[in-house]
Amino acid sequence: MTATAPTADAAVRKSSPGAARGPRRRPGRIRRAGLPYLLLLPALLLELLVHLVPMVIGAVMSFKELTQFYIRDWGTAPWAGLDNYAVSVDFDAPVGKALLHSFLVTIAFTLLSVGLCWLVGSAAAVFMQDTFRGRGLLRALFLVPYALPVYAAVITWVFMFQHDNGLVNHVLHDQLGLTDKPSFWLIGDNSFLALLTVSVWKGWPFAFLIVMAGLQNIPRELYEAAALDGAGMLQQIRRITLPSLRPVNQVLVLVLFLWTFNDFNTPYVLFGRSAPEAADLISVHIYQASFVTWNFGTGSAMSVLLLLFLLVVTGVYLVLTSRGRRTAP
Repeated sequence: MTATAPTADAAVRKSSPGAARGPRRRPGRIRRAGLPYLLLLPALLLELLVHLVPMVIGAVMSFKELTQFYIRDWGTAPWAGLDNYAVSVDFDAPVGKALLHSFLVTIAFTLLSVGLCWLVGSAAAVFMQDTFRGRGLLRALFLVPYALPVYAAVITWVFMFQHDNGLVNHVLHDQLGLTDKPSFWLIGDNSFLALLTVSVWKGWPFAFLIVMAGLQNIPRELYEAAALDGAGMLQQIRRITLPSLRPVNQVLVLVLFLWTFNDFNTPYVLFGRSAPEAADLISVHIYQASFVTWNFGTGSAMSVLLLLFLLVVTGVYLVLTSRGRRTAP
């Protein structure tokens, strides 16, 4: 009688609806599952404060007639509506014409800088794949421009570009005799070449680092098999290296484009508050429109237009590259 009681109780428990359910999740497991999100919460809050809140405030300021008369209490500035945007895109007026010129200069500068950074960085990464004596030291030297602080690196170039006692004029004019007279590199049309030189010198080590990391994932057996089939170095790069690095290059080009297009530190340290017309990047132009002329409403409208342009370019680029990955064999 007593031996059959546990069996009957077990049968009742199995037949009950609650018995079919799994074991209840313990509160400790819930806490462990939510711990990663809790750890991310401080970073998300800081991201909200540092980036999103100023972005929203800047968008609101673009709809106000905010000048130096309302700096103390910018909330009392009169509402301007879309007038600041109309002034910015009126390319027949001085403000819009200057913004269009700055935009075109920034486009040309960004395309040249990104292309040269990628080309030099990729060539150096491919060269560094072969084992030779001193390769580690050379890799470390290649990363020096990227590791240096921006201000220290650019201010060094400022001294090198000096007209009278700069190293660039000393080498090009005094030693090599390539120019008739010392050139002005920080004013005039040569300022664009000076800015491009500093940007490429500072940016190509990042491309070198990313491409070199991507090359580590390409099996060496592919190159050995191609060499046995008679493929030369250029054919190996075209048929093996570039297709294998396509995902890496897609991300690299996008990051370089966004960084270069928004670069403010390099032209500001190189030229100061007023950049020459040939090197008038849009980041410095917006700064001048906001903090030099004290028209923060127009400057904020230009910033919003710049943000929209970068969002559109990024979206189109991601769509095209994702479509290319789907159609790739």
